[in-house]
Amino acid sequence: MRTLERLLPLPALTLGSLILGSLALAPPAAASLGADIGSVEADRVVLNGKVAIRNIAGYEVREITTPAGVHVREYLTAGGTVFGLSWQGPVRPDLRQMLGSYYARYAQAAAAPHAGGHRHLAVEQPGLVVESNGRMRAFYGRAWDPALLPANFQVADLR
Repeated sequence: MRTLERLLPLPALTLGSLILGSLALAPPAAASLGADIGSVEADRVVLNGKVAIRNIAGYEVREITTPAGVHVREYLTAGGTVFGLSWQGPVRPDLRQMLGSYYARYAQAAAAPHAGGHRHLAVEQPGLVVESNGRMRAFYGRAWDPALLPANFQVADLR
């Protein structure tokens, strides 16, 4: 019986230390919207996805496809700044990571009462626009900072 007592779960203090230690080793969340091109690679790693790159006059689109079938497109200026993103798939990507420093404003607006119920959310503020739609296994949306859009870019191309 004494041997069994030694095999029982670790004391809470030790278990808590292990949990905190593992969180400290977790990869940092990358900021995307408004960040530089390096954040796209960080997003790819966190999403465990593959990247396809398309160059279009004046901007670039990097599409990350995850094993779960989520497609995240990050739109970059010629200077390498992420000015917009879009997503679609069976689950919504981690918007905290995708929106980066913009997330707090998004979360505050999303928490406020809004038309469209839980399937549709539209946030339009100076410096941030987010449109999020969907239902179980069919989510899509887009987000952008109007101040960062290239001169030749049409918001309709953010899809």
